Amino acid sequence: MTPPERDFAINQLDQTRARLLRAVQGLSPEQLLYRPGPDRWSVAENVEHLVVVEGRLLDAMERLLQGPPDLITKGAVDDGHLVTKVGTVVDRVKSPAHSQPTSRWSTEELWPEFEKARRRTRNFVSTTDGDLRRHFVPHFVFGDLDCYQWILFIGAHCNRHSAQSEAVIASPGFPRQHEKTAAR
Repeated sequence: MTPPERDFAINQLDQTRARLLRAVQGLSPEQLLYRPGPDRWSVAENVEHLVVVEGRLLDAMERLLQGPPDLITKGAVDDGHLVTKVGTVVDRVKSPAHSQPTSRWSTEELWPEFEKARRRTRNFVSTTDGDLRRHFVPHFVFGDLDCYQWILFIGAHCNRHSAQSEAVIASPGFPRQHEKTAAR
């Protein structure tokens, strides 16, 4: 990873964390758990999904980097296309079963769990000297992505679920009686 790539990735992680924080800070448990429809996730479910996916991806990258680089495989998409497509909610994508929300954490535990996952990812990006561009993991929609692209995916994925959370908050049935309270 080049220094500009590292800086870009860290910036993406920081910006997307800040956007998610703006969306969720001060929400009551009732607001966090509100689902605008049976096929829509609550804000809490969006955050839980982000924590699970981020942790799984980082675990996979750390394991993968222990092996030899892949000098043959090429990324299926370019970095900019990946960030744009993942970060924008246009088409719904069904998440694999292993990353579906299952109320793993209480509403009080969600943000600390997200922060723990994001700190771990940010530390990895800041310190790794692994060849992220020569280790690949397939994505079920995009095809082969190198580990650097998976880091970009984490940030863009956070943007996608921040937007989904913002849409839940803006929905007509969202509980307003407990307006946002003091920031966490």
